[in-house]
Amino acid sequence: MKVDLYERIWMWSVGLMLTALFVSLALGALRADHHPPSHVETIDPRGVLTDARFRTQGVRLDAEGRIHVWVVGLMFTWLPAEVTIPADTPVTFHLTSVDVTHGYQIVRTNGQTMLLPGYVSQFTTQFAPGEYLVACNEYCGLNHHGMAGRLHVVPRAEWTPPAGQAPAQPTSAASATGPTGEVRHAGH
Repeated sequence: MKVDLYERIWMWSVGLMLTALFVSLALGALRADHHPPSHVETIDPRGVLTDARFRTQGVRLDAEGRIHVWVVGLMFTWLPAEVTIPADTPVTFHLTSVDVTHGYQIVRTNGQTMLLPGYVSQFTTQFAPGEYLVACNEYCGLNHHGMAGRLHVVPRAEWTPPAGQAPAQPTSAASATGPTGEVRHAGH
């Protein structure tokens, strides 16, 4: 079989480009330790609502006074659908799904992650005061368009911690996120 010279040049060029791509990916993964974010925390999707971590959804404070938001996604709602948090304060979100893949996106911010059944996703960010729409950005079924929630961000002085929990002490926001609210994902 006779292959035209220009065709051979293109075949060899494409082969060399693919080889270079695969070699660079392998070197990046093995030598430079570049990996996609991993889900280091797992959960049984059938028992999410009875698991101690997600039995009570919403805002909680840890022993050091840091703010955590625990959210469960299921067709076609977020539990809880509305959350109130303080402004200009690092907040860590812990999220999981009980049924299908969901995308948790806080519109007008870069707070976003994918929720996979069996895994707990986590990210830390902070917000300016205001109201934010929380949307599912992964198609999850016929009523996907209706899967929305609200994030109320109030000035720190106006925020009331959850009942029975001491207020968190002010912390340096620069250590967890920048002033524009860039997200630091767990597992990087």
